[in-house]
Amino acid sequence: MASQRHVIKKYANRKLYDTQNSRYITLEGISKLVRDGHDIQVVERDTGRDLTSLILSQIVMGEEKRVDSNGVENLQERGQALLGYVRRTLSGSAALVSGEVERRRSELEDLVDSAVERALARLSIPTRRDFEALNARLDQLERRLDAVRTLRQ
Repeated sequence: MASQRHVIKKYANRKLYDTQNSRYITLEGISKLVRDGHDIQVVERDTGRDLTSLILSQIVMGEEKRVDSNGVENLQERGQALLGYVRRTLSGSAALVSGEVERRRSELEDLVDSAVERALARLSIPTRRDFEALNARLDQLERRLDAVRTLRQ
């Protein structure tokens, strides 16, 4: 498996340039990279727009047109490799989105908690922390009182 992603830049003249290998590459070359387990990302050189899904679609269409003597078996093998790559890519994106959603949810909860505490303070309504501090103080006084009682006996 490849450790680095191949970033491929697509130029206005439709040429594709593999920045990792510093050379131009064809759709067939990209297809081979994917079948060999490499991660790829195709971006438009001028705008940086992600074209990966478009290029992978072109590769799949090209594979369908180029059925050779092995016919369905060859197409199926190549299609499976591309499908596997798409699945890996999507699951990675889903994990990133899920992590971001969880982080934002946590931030929102913290924001709501602090807003509720501020509102309670403005209304002079004790918060849970106030009750916990009061209970701790009562426990401390109770221990002192027990100590004084023990000394008197």
